[in-house]
Amino acid sequence: MGRRGWVGAGLGVGVAAAIGVGLVVAPAGAAAAPVLPPVSPEDLVASVMTAQRGPFAGEVEVDNALGLPAVPGVPQLANGTSTIRVWSGGEDRGRVAIPSGDGERTLVSDGTTRWSYDSRERTATRAPVGDQQGPPEGTQDGGQAQDPTTAATEAIATLRQTSTVAVDGTAEVAGRAAYQLVLTPQPTERTLLREVRVAVDAESRLPLQLTVLAQGSGEPALQVGFSEITYGPQDPALFTFTPPPGTTVRERSEGRPNGQPDRPEGDEQHQTVGDGWDTVVVGRAPTPEAGQQEGSEERPEGAPDLSALGTPVSGPWGSGRAITTAVATVIITDDGRIAAGAVPQQVLTEALAR
Repeated sequence: MGRRGWVGAGLGVGVAAAIGVGLVVAPAGAAAAPVLPPVSPEDLVASVMTAQRGPFAGEVEVDNALGLPAVPGVPQLANGTSTIRVWSGGEDRGRVAIPSGDGERTLVSDGTTRWSYDSRERTATRAPVGDQQGPPEGTQDGGQAQDPTTAATEAIATLRQTSTVAVDGTAEVAGRAAYQLVLTPQPTERTLLREVRVAVDAESRLPLQLTVLAQGSGEPALQVGFSEITYGPQDPALFTFTPPPGTTVRERSEGRPNGQPDRPEGDEQHQTVGDGWDTVVVGRAPTPEAGQQEGSEERPEGAPDLSALGTPVSGPWGSGRAITTAVATVIITDDGRIAAGAVPQQVLTEALAR
């Protein structure tokens, strides 16, 4: 995959990783708030971080108000509402179904191998679980990056040390009674975000929903979360995948596609700059696959081309394009780097210049 194709596939994941809270959801409906025993913010956070994650299945609703145009193959990046199905079997087993207008992406992990299948393109990528060196496939370990429970837990772990933490009442989410945990950035944090709200299942202490609000707005900028969830064992067949006849299968071995050698020692695929709300993720596209020249404009058929998005920018770090939303900023450099975070553009340029 060329640089533009990798950028297209990875933009949503890069933004999510940089924010640390890629999946969010607001309380649904006007149901009366459940009456629950009082709990301190410290105890609620501690219980979330130690909660046992068991198998479950659920429907996740994505409500996006970022203002990005529609990107082919990644409908969840465009404004509007979409739905994803998620299954978790524990032990790194998971499945995610992401529908699009003319097909579906299926992400599957059996605990040792993860698959990403595109029904429209009839292509599948196979990689070992834990391989994080290749370009993002929209998931980690079978789709857990698409799971609000995982995303919200990671958000709390990332942000709690640089936040004011409070419990703001209760809510009913996906038919479950939940506490509302609120994280607000400390005044020293340079961020576009005003607060993050996490609805925590009062019984299991697993996060059910996450709400991200931007500075200067009372409405969520991005919402994703469970509209329904069922705990309990799942059919093992959900976590196996066999490519349908006629599928083109790509192998990703030891972090590089099609048997290409690893990067030189010390050449990391991703690095983080800063911490908490100020975190910036800087990534670099892999070298072109065999048969494709460095700097080639060629893209795989159907891969999104983001070259027209954003505005030209330059600095001591080089030149590229900046894409800004209500909750995040992304700079895509002409030499193949991506810097992303829930921060103003100046913070990204400082990270790139390091």
